[in-house]
Amino acid sequence: MAETISTDKDNAEPTNSLAMLHDPGQTLDPLTDAEDGAVKNRAKVGSARPSSLLYTYGPGAIMDLPGFAVMPAGLDDWEPIWKRREFIPTIVEPRLLNVVRLHLGPQVDSLRPFPWQPKKGAMSKEGSDLGVPARAFPQWFRCTGCDYLGPLPRFGYTNTHPFRPDLAQFTHQSCPGRGRKTPGAAGRNRQSPAVPAPHLLTCTNGHLDEFPYTLWVHRGGTCPKAELPDLKMRDANIGQSIGSIISCASCGASRGMAEAQGAAGRDKLPQICRGRHPHLNAFDSECGARPTLIMMGASNLWFSSTQSVIVMPRTDAEEAEALADQLRAAVGIEKVAKYASDLDTLRDVADGKIDLKDVSDQSLAAAVADVLAPVDPEEVRQEKLATWDPVELLVPEWRYLQKPALFPQQQNSSGLMVTEMQRGQNLHARIARVVAVNRMKKINAVLGFTRLDEMDRVNDLASRLVKLTRKGRPAWVPATEDRGEGIFLQLDLEAVDEWEKKILDSPLWAAHKQAHRLNFSRRFSETAASVDPDTRLPGPRYWLLHTFAHTLIREMAMSCGYGAASLTERIYGWPSGPQREAAAGLLICTTASDSEGTLGGLVALSEPTRLEGLVISALRRASRCSSDPVCAVRTPSDPEDFLHGAACHCCTFASETSCEKSNRFLDRRFLLDLPTIMGPAVPGFFGSVDAF
Repeated sequence: MAETISTDKDNAEPTNSLAMLHDPGQTLDPLTDAEDGAVKNRAKVGSARPSSLLYTYGPGAIMDLPGFAVMPAGLDDWEPIWKRREFIPTIVEPRLLNVVRLHLGPQVDSLRPFPWQPKKGAMSKEGSDLGVPARAFPQWFRCTGCDYLGPLPRFGYTNTHPFRPDLAQFTHQSCPGRGRKTPGAAGRNRQSPAVPAPHLLTCTNGHLDEFPYTLWVHRGGTCPKAELPDLKMRDANIGQSIGSIISCASCGASRGMAEAQGAAGRDKLPQICRGRHPHLNAFDSECGARPTLIMMGASNLWFSSTQSVIVMPRTDAEEAEALADQLRAAVGIEKVAKYASDLDTLRDVADGKIDLKDVSDQSLAAAVADVLAPVDPEEVRQEKLATWDPVELLVPEWRYLQKPALFPQQQNSSGLMVTEMQRGQNLHARIARVVAVNRMKKINAVLGFTRLDEMDRVNDLASRLVKLTRKGRPAWVPATEDRGEGIFLQLDLEAVDEWEKKILDSPLWAAHKQAHRLNFSRRFSETAASVDPDTRLPGPRYWLLHTFAHTLIREMAMSCGYGAASLTERIYGWPSGPQREAAAGLLICTTASDSEGTLGGLVALSEPTRLEGLVISALRRASRCSSDPVCAVRTPSDPEDFLHGAACHCCTFASETSCEKSNRFLDRRFLLDLPTIMGPAVPGFFGSVDAF
């Protein structure tokens, strides 16, 4: 099955649509039917935006369509799609590509956008041969007319409408129904829609497999009366038989799916994982983990592992590195090595792929040397990866924002335009600077994914990151290029340092620290490495900035014209260290993956008079919660292990698309002096709300 990208006429942002192959074992090239003149519209079965393919429905995830579900395939199956074009576009951002190489290996030569081409008109066919390949998964279906449960080949596929990919579905041919059989041709030609069977098996190594229904209903054995028995799946929501009942039509055996749930149910499941990767159509030779039951729509079925940067004006060294990346991706290392001493020929080879007209021979030679430079040994890369901190991606952005003298000299090619704003007289004194981000470009890249747990929430080994290709490591990874706007607020660094010292010695911080240790030790992971949980706990200044960002997002959403779910945070909060200075700032931004970006409603709030009222209103709202006093005094104590304090859905929590920490590490007591009738009291950074 495959996904092709089209343009929504009401929104210029690219969207996606999908198709069906009868043989799921072959390499995916779903538009073959269309090229051969087939009548059926197999190439389009659904749609999704690039942002959802990055964070919600990437390779290995399950996308629930109106008629069935699909899984975007691994990167090997994207190659037949890309070969439809002579030139493969890339996104050039050396800072992000270096991080991807650190995680996945030096063989990664480029960041590629999703296969998409804009259309000139609503009925135009431009880009109809491009798309993201996907497979039908799960491949066990249940008939809605007779409850028959069987594998995909036992069902028919229909989708003949060229402009209605949402009508694609699997049907049970000659469905007998649940009641009296319909006589004559009407009964023989009856077709009932089929829906995916929702039960699956997964493990901590990221494998995913169909549930063994036949073995389950026969309790690990075979049917005594049929080699391939027909099964039925019926819902039983009566008494204690909550869930589905699987029955064998041949021998009459039956068993409830409720038995497979929980720790006791796990002992009744297969004890050895088969190592299946449906997105790769492959099996690992060995796994070693025990499988567990998971539902098709479970929120912990797929966690995207991504990294992102804000594009900034490049230095001369970074421009040379960017040119080297372009040569590596467009020309290839072998040809660069072949023509390294003949730059004129190299220019001819690169003509049409890279614009080298304004590149001097000296700069080109430096880029060639960079391409041919020896890479770090694997042991060195692993050592660097073990000590790598995601904060390293934020440090260059923070340093740039500290140099207003650079703002007028901005390079428009970077897509970044920022303006130092005048502080309003009534703006809280502890907000030191305001910077309007008039334009920005954010690059996001996919590293892989995990199942059951996110990588940053447990002390896991890097090997938990599920691979994106069948053989070896990927030579490229998918990425998106988003444009937008934002507001950057910087707090008084000296005031933050002084406040943080008081918090570190408080009983409240000790309670949060102990709760984090408990949470860390209780996270389910059978592939855990030995990690000190205290090293994964953000400091008090991060809690302060994070809580402040959530209060601003809630307030800004009522004035900027964007929904709260469209606003995102980027927190710059860390103490001084050997290689970086202290930071205390936050960026509230909104981005879109269309070519024009956003409309300016958010950055307009950075004007002094508007921002003054907005900050005061946000802090006043944060001082009250409809769940107070319960919320205001919430403090974790043994055996509790929640990772927030005075924060809840009524006052502080934000949507998943807005928060970079899944609504963890929030406490309004770090923001303001809240009335306390019990529990530890701490000084709020902005003081009492009655003072403003």
